[in-house]
Amino acid sequence: MTRASLDKQPREVASMFDAVAARYDLTNTVLSMGQDRSWRKAVARAVDARPGERVLDLAAGTGTSSLPFRDAGADVVPCDFSVGMLREGKRRHPELPFTAGDATRLPFRDATFDAVTISFGLRNVNDTEGALREMLRVTRPGGRLVVCEFSRPTWAPFETVYVEYLMRALPSVATAVSSNPDAYVYLAESIRAWPDQAGLAAIVRRAGWERAAWRNLTGGVVALHRGFRPTTG
Repeated sequence: MTRASLDKQPREVASMFDAVAARYDLTNTVLSMGQDRSWRKAVARAVDARPGERVLDLAAGTGTSSLPFRDAGADVVPCDFSVGMLREGKRRHPELPFTAGDATRLPFRDATFDAVTISFGLRNVNDTEGALREMLRVTRPGGRLVVCEFSRPTWAPFETVYVEYLMRALPSVATAVSSNPDAYVYLAESIRAWPDQAGLAAIVRRAGWERAAWRNLTGGVVALHRGFRPTTG
């Protein structure tokens, strides 16, 4: 892994996602061996969207992650910085209000949403803490944050196998199913460079969220982080 390969500008990252939009959901299912479906269900349970609530789904891609919130009766806004993803999402789900937006400069007013969630997108933001502060800004007092992100397996022998899969098998599998396998080389490198569970929880707290906590999924391959906006201050 080279530092230069991770120092991509936001437009470069967006272009990568534009290129994989059409087959993005299929590729994710293949690469995760079907685990992406259970991860989405875990996110939906953690957000616990209720009828009439407003939910911001960041890095929503084609909108697949937004459907559980819609089905729960919430007003969900899928937001992404990849125009290609938004176009594909609008083609599939024309009823959803897809919105273009940068996680560090969200196009929403203060205290707009009851819940903000982002799945597998926080790694791709240049300023992690700044993005989390921006999410805090658009969340109502007492509102909740749910972040689903790749993390560190908790069993050391499995972590060794996992890293080997990321750096060797993942790009090969992506070549067979993705329209832009190079994008998945970048994603594998970004996962290796990402903070572990405790490290991300510390960033969540520094950004101003209270009661920061996490729960491991799939043995720590993925971690579900939660936080709440303070009701005062």
